[in-house]
This record gives sequence, C-alpha cells and structure tokens, in this order.
Amino acid sequence: MSTTILSIQSSVAYGHVGNSAAVFPMQRLGVEVWPVSTVVFSNHTGYGQWRGPMLPADDVREVITGVGEREAFPEVDAVLSGYQGGTQIGDVVLDAVAQVKAANPDAIYACDPVMGNATSGCFVHPDIPVLLRERVVPQADLITPNQFELGFLTGTEPDDMESTLASVDAARAMGPSTVLVTSVLQPDRPDDTIEMLAVHGDGAWVVRTEHLPIKCNGSGDVTAALFTTHLLQTGDPALALGRTASSVWDLVKTTLDSGRRELQLVQAQEHLAAPRMQFEVTRVR
Repeated sequence: MSTTILSIQSSVAYGHVGNSAAVFPMQRLGVEVWPVSTVVFSNHTGYGQWRGPMLPADDVREVITGVGEREAFPEVDAVLSGYQGGTQIGDVVLDAVAQVKAANPDAIYACDPVMGNATSGCFVHPDIPVLLRERVVPQADLITPNQFELGFLTGTEPDDMESTLASVDAARAMGPSTVLVTSVLQPDRPDDTIEMLAVHGDGAWVVRTEHLPIKCNGSGDVTAALFTTHLLQTGDPALALGRTASSVWDLVKTTLDSGRRELQLVQAQEHLAAPRMQFEVTRVR
C-alpha cells in the first residue's frame, strides 16, 4: 500500500516553493500526495513583488473538511506543513493533524518550522515563532528546522556539535521524537562545507556536503518533504538522512549549473527518485 501525505503549504505558479517544491519530489518517490494550498501566488515573495491571494483560514479548513468527508483520513500516513503565513493557518493545521491522528493513530505530523535563517534573521510575523514554540512543535512528531530556527525554538545558541545536540534534546523535550537540523555550520568545519544532523531515539547522525554558492528558495521545502518520505518508507533515520542529502545536493548543483534562480526540480528528477548516496553518514551519538 502506497504512502499517503497530506501536505498543507503555499503554492506558486512560477518556480518552486511550498507545495510547488514538495509535491513533485514526493510523487517521484511513489507517494500519494494530497496538496492543500494556503496561498496561491504568482511566485515566491523573495522577488519583492507577487500577485495572488493568501487564502482565508476558513477556506483552507473547508478544503481539508471536504477531504475528510471522503472518509480519506485513515489513509493518511503523515501531515506535512511548512511556512505558516498567519496564526489562524496554524490552528487549521493542528485541527487537521488531530482529525488525521484520530482516524489513523499511526500517522505522524511533520513540521518544517519556517522562521528565518542565520543570514536574514527571523523573517516571519512575530506571532509565528510563539505559535510554533508553544502550540505547533509540541504536537509534531518530526521537525526539520535549520540551525538558526532550532536555536530560536529552544532559546539556545547551537554552534558546535555538542551544543547543537543539546539544543535538539531541548526541542525533543517539547514533543517531537525526530529532529532533522539543516544548515549546520560548525566553527571548525572545513571551508565550503555544510552539514545536516538527524536525531531519533538514542542515535544521532551527521552528513557533510560541499556548500554550494547559491541561495535556492524552496530547497528547505524539498528537504523536509524528502526526509519525511524516506523516514516513512524505510524507518531508518540514517538512511533517510543520506538519501535526502544526496538528492538535495544534486538538485542544488543542477540549479547552480543551469544559471537559473528557480530550483530545477524537473531537470534533477532522477536524482530525487534515485539518490546517488555520494556522501558518508556518520553516527555522532
């Protein structure tokens, strides 16, 4: 029986962020995806100009209610959420998670707690970090923050591996059993490298890749989608980490080589469907 994911995220016509970044990679991995849009924009907001509506929370809720009326929630293996434009959308997501888990107690909630990054700082409405910290993360089974967001969520300053692991433990004490930390930048790392860290149960694993000189909007959305999928399909966090890192690096490299700004998802699809596994995953705990 195929994996089914209810993905509640933004949608854009041009380019790839939110569901427009996450759905296709999951489908290429054989996942049945039910996308629910929270916004329908012409393009991502990084351009400074965009058109289209942010959907009212009640409209998003209606779409999810309609899915429930098809008696489909027992089929859902995971609810996936990303950037939350307002606190009311957070309520809708949490209601959806509660309904899905009532119908299928084995279902998980995977939350990408989008708040900002080390370069730009926090770029969401001030209410969002409070919502994520106090209400959303405690309901999540899996979270995929970057290192900056991990610190913001836990009130810590993760830096080296020891402090980052301590911050992850603080996050897991809030509720999630699994944490994937992206954009880990240790002070003693080799130049032009970046790491991802996965923690689950008693184990923690890290993978190091070359840090490519490009900022790709939507790469975090792809990362969260791939890791969630691989973890559901394999039950192995180390394998899920290796597959995710491989696919995301090849996707970003394909985008860099293309000279284009938007993720080259279609062009890199074989790397998404069949990761090359070119990076070593190391157990650190």
